Amino acid sequence: MVDQKVNLNGLELRNPVMTASGTFGFGEEFTDYMDLSRIGCIIVKGTTVRQREGNPYPRMAETASGMLNAVGLQNKGVKYFAENIYPRIKDFDTNVLVNVSGSTIEDYVDTAEIIQQLDKIPGIELNISCPNVKQGGMTFGTTTKGASQVVEAVRKVYKKHLMVKLTPNVTDISEIARAVEAAGADSVSLINTLLGMAINAEKRRPVLSTVTGGLSGACIKPIALRMVWQTANAVKIPVIGLGGISSAEDAIEFLLAGASAIQVGTANFIDPAITPKIVVGIVDYCEKHDFKSVRELTGALIIDGDGFDCRK
Repeated sequence: MVDQKVNLNGLELRNPVMTASGTFGFGEEFTDYMDLSRIGCIIVKGTTVRQREGNPYPRMAETASGMLNAVGLQNKGVKYFAENIYPRIKDFDTNVLVNVSGSTIEDYVDTAEIIQQLDKIPGIELNISCPNVKQGGMTFGTTTKGASQVVEAVRKVYKKHLMVKLTPNVTDISEIARAVEAAGADSVSLINTLLGMAINAEKRRPVLSTVTGGLSGACIKPIALRMVWQTANAVKIPVIGLGGISSAEDAIEFLLAGASAIQVGTANFIDPAITPKIVVGIVDYCEKHDFKSVRELTGALIIDGDGFDCRK
């Protein structure tokens, strides 16, 4: 029997397969398609301190091997989540984490403080790809200073597992990862969506109401894989890999590159039951290649010679 358990700096998962925020709702929407206890963790959709209506339509578009989205963190706010949604999902037989977003450091702190009080939420995923409105809209996660400031502030009030989700829209993601590690992050998840756009040539207009949006899906996998490998070689805290994972083979590649666990995002829209299938595929791979536990896969990539390092 293959040991499927993983430990993310104190956060125990029955297996390394998680769902990415914004692609799995609150988990309830998928109970007709799968047994939620078969996966390691659910990360619910982005939650903010106040209700957000999101961006105007159209805010989603299909692209070659992927999709663009500019939903804009539509949600009813953290108090609504705590009072109305949490009671419905708190007894799921798997870990449930909340993705936390904000436009100011105070937003992040206030949201984290409320979630801190929810006994059966063992951690949060801090989305630092949000614009800091006090600094002219610059995204927190694009500078080491901005990333450190928000993580340090949340760490002071939040005592459970603090996962930080990193943006790929930077020159060197490993620098940001080291900064949030030093600021108190328990783990990092990467990558968030890449900035992209689509144009309707006949109308000579952008497809999305916001012009640009977040690109996800199979098309971003090689970039995500490279960034996970870079980050895993730069920090000591666990790395959770995501970006274009749609099969067990994809997930295994991220584990080999140094990820301790993975998240499945856009693929949930294509096959709502993909995550337990990926769990089975990982176990089959371990049995085939004589790995006694999935933990042994993390960083087991074999590179002949020095390899190519784009950081040099």
